[in-house]
Amino acid sequence: MPEKTRKKSTNKKSARPAIGSNGAHRSQILSDECREVVANSVRHILNAVGEDPSRNGLAGTPDRVARMYDELLEGYSVDPEAMLNNALFDVEYDQMVVVKDIEFYSMCEHHMIPFFGYAHVGYLPDAQVIGLSKIPRLVEMFARRLQVQERMTHQVATFLEDLVRPLGVGVVVEATHLCAVMRGVKKHHTRMITSAMLGDFRNNISTREEFMAHIRHGGNPGL
Repeated sequence: MPEKTRKKSTNKKSARPAIGSNGAHRSQILSDECREVVANSVRHILNAVGEDPSRNGLAGTPDRVARMYDELLEGYSVDPEAMLNNALFDVEYDQMVVVKDIEFYSMCEHHMIPFFGYAHVGYLPDAQVIGLSKIPRLVEMFARRLQVQERMTHQVATFLEDLVRPLGVGVVVEATHLCAVMRGVKKHHTRMITSAMLGDFRNNISTREEFMAHIRHGGNPGL
């Protein structure tokens, strides 16, 4: 009996830490108490729709859903400075930088079901450039929250502007919203496109047109 107890304790301590969407270890968003609240709420939903939360297949669902929210909403716990990791570089480069077709998944704050698609981000450097991987991570940071697409697009643009201090920033996001596909109007091919243009991207039509040409060329055919 004592031998079994020791084994149980060892297994508990060796549980693997949560892994973030970028492959790195991440902190837990929900406290254990909050996870239990979420799990109990899921049990109430299952009961309300006539299901048996204790049956095989559903017994572990409430706890799985509670853990799932730690991953889907991990953007709230991202430290922007740690994410940046000093990846700003002094480079003599004054042409447009574009990172396009950045896949993302987010959660609609109105119905708490996913919307997903692609983000296209461009900026016109002044004195510095940012490491390539940081732009997709920036998109991910704002996507992994309860969101509306319009706000997410603006957040990515303004954060990049404040961070890099470029001459201009352009962000275009195109997404499919399951709240309009699997419920409501049920229009399966409907996509939403939002944009945020700052600095030269807003004030100079030729800069804006160059950005749009870059993201149309040879990438995701949505635009």
